[in-house]
Amino acid sequence: MKTKVDPYAALRFKEFNIFLAVRFAMVFAWSMQFIVIEWQVYSLTKDPLSLGIIGLMEIIPAVSIALFAGHIVDQKEKRNLLVKCILGFSVVSLGLFLITLPYIEETYATKNLLIGIYALVFLGGLVRAFIGPTIFSLIALLVPKGIYPNAATWSSSTWQMAAVLGPAFAGFSIGWIGVHWSMCIIVAFSIMALLFLFRISKKPILNPKLGEPVFQSLKDGLQFVFGSKAVFGALTLDMIAVLFGGAVALLPIYAQDILNVGSEGFGILRAAPAVGAAITMLGSTRFPLHKNAGRKLLWAVFAFGVCIIVFGLSTSFWISVMALFFSGAVDGVSMIIRQTILQLKTPDHMRGRVASVNSIFVGSSNELGAFESGLTAKLMGTVTAVVFGGCMTLLTVGATALVSPTFRKLDLSKDVEGDNPH
Repeated sequence: MKTKVDPYAALRFKEFNIFLAVRFAMVFAWSMQFIVIEWQVYSLTKDPLSLGIIGLMEIIPAVSIALFAGHIVDQKEKRNLLVKCILGFSVVSLGLFLITLPYIEETYATKNLLIGIYALVFLGGLVRAFIGPTIFSLIALLVPKGIYPNAATWSSSTWQMAAVLGPAFAGFSIGWIGVHWSMCIIVAFSIMALLFLFRISKKPILNPKLGEPVFQSLKDGLQFVFGSKAVFGALTLDMIAVLFGGAVALLPIYAQDILNVGSEGFGILRAAPAVGAAITMLGSTRFPLHKNAGRKLLWAVFAFGVCIIVFGLSTSFWISVMALFFSGAVDGVSMIIRQTILQLKTPDHMRGRVASVNSIFVGSSNELGAFESGLTAKLMGTVTAVVFGGCMTLLTVGATALVSPTFRKLDLSKDVEGDNPH
């Protein structure tokens, strides 16, 4: 008799629930911080390029040391490494809290304030290079391998929920208590995450090649990613789509100058994609997306491009919100399929390195997309830049579908069934 799929399987493990609390607190703080800093920088400069520079300052360190970070993650104990990552984030948040003091703003020139903010964002990029691979690796040590796909779905759903509430709360908190005290809340959430994390025990290191030379380790990781057509195809498609569809980086301009909805409206706009993605991810616990995964991924990215074009052309606040909502919903499909591919195809001892390559392809493309959007907005105007990005996304999907029929026919059903517990 066939065993019924348990959509709550991963939630039956105590340490995994604690991990979800840690992840929620961290993502809430990180996403809130990004919004607060975006608002502060644009308020100081009124220059769309300055928003792009925020993304650039984070992507430079994140990409530069990503592969090295993956090697370190595979060599070290994961719980303690995540403790160090959260401590690093807390230091950055505390620095931003201090630099936004009214006294500091009144004393120093705008140029000096921007340099300080960009420097702290740069340090945050260093932390980010380690935190993604560490979390990806730690999940596999908290639950049995057979229900890892379910655990990853809940982890991603928690990430999205925090990404919904963080930006929305940031928008309202800027209006209620200002940028400075909003940063204080961010510091408090990072400390909360640290306290929760200490309730998770240290985990074994599963890498059989401890002490392996760095370059050999990095070579093995890259060979695995580039040797897997499914992994490489999914990462490439999503990277290019996110790169050209980075309209969210321009939301402060839409909120302040085009839609005229203030900081509260900005928070709603920023949260809308995450709301859509969260709903998709929660639904996927009951309705898996592994069947005909390649075709579904292509259609999801195509729909994402259409939503970005609609958002770019809209002058109505609620049409803009709905366009962003649906862009998040279809992006959630893309994220789930990509994570499922990584979960099923990656050996335990290589998770850190593979997650690092993933962060270069997809995670960092958000920041690079922010820079691309800021630059194109500066050159061709905000609306034209957003529409251009959406059109490039559609062209990418079409090219991928034509060039790679194997990817178009990708189906993960047998892989998922093979991972189910007996």
